[in-house]
Amino acid sequence: MVKKILTWGGIAFLIFFVAFRPGAAAEVVKTLGSTAVDILTGVGDFFSSLVSALA
Repeated sequence: MVKKILTWGGIAFLIFFVAFRPGAAAEVVKTLGSTAVDILTGVGDFFSSLVSALA
């Protein structure tokens, strides 16, 4: 029950945020995407270094 309320509340908040602050919402998505790319790049660099060290 609580999970359902929190889920619908989160969806309502997202719709409100995008509708009334689209610039800020886009900046949040851009920042999250950039962070995800940085993390994946770091993981890729780690495995590249690991493979190079083992070869």
